[in-house]
Amino acid sequence: MRIALGLGCDRDTPLATVREAIDLALRAGSAAWEDIAAVASIDLKADEIAFAQLAAERGWTLRFYPAHVLAAVDVPHPSETVRRHTGTPSVAEAAALLAAASDKRELIVEKLRHRGPDGRHATVSIARIPE
Repeated sequence: MRIALGLGCDRDTPLATVREAIDLALRAGSAAWEDIAAVASIDLKADEIAFAQLAAERGWTLRFYPAHVLAAVDVPHPSETVRRHTGTPSVAEAAALLAAASDKRELIVEKLRHRGPDGRHATVSIARIPE
C-alpha cells in the first residue's frame, strides 16, 4: 500500500509530537512508515521546523498547498476554527487527498488530532494512493 500524509500542527510544534501523531495515525490506518509516498500541508507551514526535520530524516519532498486550493477539496470533517486561522476548513485531510490525487473515499485515517506532552497539537490524515 502507498499512502499520502496530510499534516497540520500548532506553530513550533516539536518534532517528537509530530512523530507521535504520525505513529498513532499509521497504527490507526494499519500502515507503516515505509508506506508513505507523499507528504503535504498548507503553505503556511512551509517553514515549520519539525516538518523540515522529518523530511530531511526520511528523504521526503514536502508539498505545500495554498489555502484556496485546500478549501476546494471535499473533506468529511471541515472546521470553522481551522478556516478562521488558515483560510481553509481543512489542512490535513485536504492535503492528504491532494497529495494522493484521490477523493475522500480513499481516506483511511480521516483526521487524527494529537496533543503532545508539550501541549502542542499535531493533526494527521492518511489517504491511500490509487494504484
